[in-house]
Amino acid sequence: MTDLLVDEVYGADLGDERLNQRLVRIVERFGQSPNLSIPAATTSRAEMEAAYRFFNNEKVSSDRILAPHAERTLERMAGQSVVLMVQDTTEIDLTRPSQPVRGAGPMDCESRRGAFFHPLMAFTPEGIPLGVAWHKLWTREKIETNASPEEKHKDRKHKPIEDKESIRWVEGFRAARKAASACPKSTCICIGDSESDIYEVFAEQRTEPAMTSEEVVMPSLHLLVRACQNRATETGCLLEDVRQSPCLFNNTLHISARKAKTNASKGRRQSSREARTAEVQVRAATVTLNPPWRYDQVLPPLPINIVLVEETDRSAEADAVQWLLVTTLPITTTEQVQQIVEHYCVRWQIEVYFRTLKSGCRVEERQFETLPRIENCLAVYTMVAWRVMYLCCLGRECPDLSCEAVLTPSEWKSVYRVKHRGKELPSEPPRLNEMIRLIASPGGYVIRPKTHPGTQTLWTGLQQTHFLAMAWDAFGPES
Repeated sequence: MTDLLVDEVYGADLGDERLNQRLVRIVERFGQSPNLSIPAATTSRAEMEAAYRFFNNEKVSSDRILAPHAERTLERMAGQSVVLMVQDTTEIDLTRPSQPVRGAGPMDCESRRGAFFHPLMAFTPEGIPLGVAWHKLWTREKIETNASPEEKHKDRKHKPIEDKESIRWVEGFRAARKAASACPKSTCICIGDSESDIYEVFAEQRTEPAMTSEEVVMPSLHLLVRACQNRATETGCLLEDVRQSPCLFNNTLHISARKAKTNASKGRRQSSREARTAEVQVRAATVTLNPPWRYDQVLPPLPINIVLVEETDRSAEADAVQWLLVTTLPITTTEQVQQIVEHYCVRWQIEVYFRTLKSGCRVEERQFETLPRIENCLAVYTMVAWRVMYLCCLGRECPDLSCEAVLTPSEWKSVYRVKHRGKELPSEPPRLNEMIRLIASPGGYVIRPKTHPGTQTLWTGLQQTHFLAMAWDAFGPES
């Protein structure tokens, strides 16, 4: 399994061949034990100290660490007919009351310190992660506590988007556009949640600048965003316009239960809810958005397509399902609209990735004194978390693939022998889905015909698989 991860840093250029080799060794160790601390994941004190020196080296940066992985991601994207490029932001909480991390900034308040991580991640329509094509990490300098809400609103209105945190969504779209231009045979779709409902994102050019003025370039990227504003249109506003369209089809959604993170979470999307089923209607329409006022520029009107997924029984208004999707994808047929809704559902996969990164790889618990060291360590775990999620999804979507596509003989043989005590090894390597289930079972996954393991059980099982493979190589029948 480590071979798959080592390939992601092959060709890294850190300015020193010794650093390049150290990166390979660190990736091997972290990939074998994603949830262990750095001292526990390394095999000796010398190796541990070398890892800490690596993250503190001035020549090392997250961009250089992830550059080969971004190239491998583009290669995987080029082999897909449709690629969903999802961007989102997550907090990296580095609050250390006894020893603050130098360089960390305030988060939602001055007492909580940390940074914000914004990756652009590529997926297949089935939800298999292809990798991280681009990323951004930033901190806040301060939080304005003395200004009134009116003063804050006025300040936002008169501040260019380049000076706002929301510029990350524009930068992510531009990175997606650049990646899409490198994969001309793939249809790429940039997806964002309601935070990316920004007019400047809608107005961004969807093609890379042409080499010559005579060259005609087809759009290389589509947009799919969940709106959070009922924007003004030429004929009224988004909701009213799309509600006048006929219902294309009905669907049943299974709403999962959710528990609020804190008692203070009062927002509609942060409050607790119970599991239930919801009957929804789906409509679509083409509208022209009126541009919002900007003090430093005049934005053009934009023709755009809208897809509305809305619950029919809206007696409980606060909990009613309502997805208002803004897209450049065609909505000519019912099948196209249904595909748009299915594409947006893949956006949730990046939340699974964040959970794998923070709970599985425990990036917030790494003990470093400065933010640059944490950023370098985060870059390595960015690939480790991708690998765990990739294996989990690959076992589900490609169940009949030979397990030796991602597992070494010592890995699958040791796990198979332990889980099937007294049973002879098969003459041919087992199917990947069978081995992924066996690997996840020590992590708490209960093997059932109609269920699949999640990333949490898999990352725990991977650690035990590593130890079993070491024992097999040292003491097994083929040692």
